[in-house]
Amino acid sequence: MHLNVAVGGDGPAAVLLHGFPQTHLCWRDVAVELAQEHTVIVPDLRGYGDSDKPDDTGETYSKRVMAADVVAVAKNLGFDRFALAGHDRGALVAIRAALDHPQTVTHLASLDVFTTLDMWDVMAGRAAAVGFHLYLMAQPPGLPELMINTVPDEFFGHFLDIWANGPLEHREIYLEKSRAAVTSIVADYRASAGIDVDHDQADRDAGNHLRMPVTVLQQDWGQAMTGQAVERWQAWAPDLEHRTVNCGHFMAEEDPTTITQALKDLLKR
Repeated sequence: MHLNVAVGGDGPAAVLLHGFPQTHLCWRDVAVELAQEHTVIVPDLRGYGDSDKPDDTGETYSKRVMAADVVAVAKNLGFDRFALAGHDRGALVAIRAALDHPQTVTHLASLDVFTTLDMWDVMAGRAAAVGFHLYLMAQPPGLPELMINTVPDEFFGHFLDIWANGPLEHREIYLEKSRAAVTSIVADYRASAGIDVDHDQADRDAGNHLRMPVTVLQQDWGQAMTGQAVERWQAWAPDLEHRTVNCGHFMAEEDPTTITQALKDLLKR
């Protein structure tokens, strides 16, 4: 299994994981700043960007397997412990890594998501329309891939445009890389409607928590939803700092200064 990884800086390790439909490039500005005091490791997740896209066996794109990829990358670079930040899909991988490898992940930052289990719990009624892609890609193999492959630029471009408050610098690269990764991206989402929920539910039933300092950054989702987010995150993370960021979904690109400072603050805890 080969992952495309960018590495820079020197010092304690910090791993940054991108979301959908992006690549490691989304972290560029944040990574440059963090690299002044840390070894920054920024991979393309399996199935995305220039990383391998293995055929799905049902578990291939579980967040547990993707999290193991990240731990292995860090270990191969000489780091048995590291701080971990993830956005969107990368945040789901980061959360699973922190639950499965609590002695390895020293600090956790999650950008603009719920946990997988909580995400499905809050998706209801008309408000769930914003997550139509979650339901589309949860369907059995065949139809979702066919539909998305018919108009990939329109599909992925839709999210890159409506989730951002302005044009994204790497938009065309994201489209190019996603166009070549439809099958694996769908498999990633399909796992989050199945095996990933099972893994989260098992942790909840066992009373497992995120043992490290946790920072959650999110957009302003409205008063009711924001309050629900804090409450749900507190159930997972006893040592929690929850912040609302005044930007769009792609916050590491839209407001790298705020995100960088939040990560620096986390690393001091």
